[in-house]
Amino acid sequence: MTQNMRDIVVRKMHKADLPRILQLLADDELGQLRETLQTMPHDDYICAFNAIDADPNQYMAVFEMNDDIIGCLQISFIPGLSRRGALRGQIESVRVAANDRGKGYGTHMMAWAIEKCREQGCALVQLTSDKTRKDAQRFYQELGFVQSHEGFKLQF
Repeated sequence: MTQNMRDIVVRKMHKADLPRILQLLADDELGQLRETLQTMPHDDYICAFNAIDADPNQYMAVFEMNDDIIGCLQISFIPGLSRRGALRGQIESVRVAANDRGKGYGTHMMAWAIEKCREQGCALVQLTSDKTRKDAQRFYQELGFVQSHEGFKLQF
């Protein structure tokens, strides 16, 4: 049965969604190494959700079809002084459920996120993708994203 993009409901994440979102975040080789799945979400995840939920510059979106969460992403709206005080939209934690990949849902999700950034007045949209995620990098390039910078991280 082919689903229509109109069948997808986009909404802000609720705390009750946390177990499903964590499953999505852990559903690849990198995520399995980074995330901790257990019956009840670890307190660190609950604290992070509460911080995201309370911050007006954060939006954690879930994408549902037939009452099942098929994807998620987070947008951070970052005010800055550069580019004449431009607001940036930072998109992260983009995931589509494994059995729903390759059906165009990721493209739909990103189009929604880009429009949300535009509505907020962002001058640009940016994202990061791990260097090992070649399929994701190809996907973002097909959407028009350009690899314009080298990123650096200092992990604690």
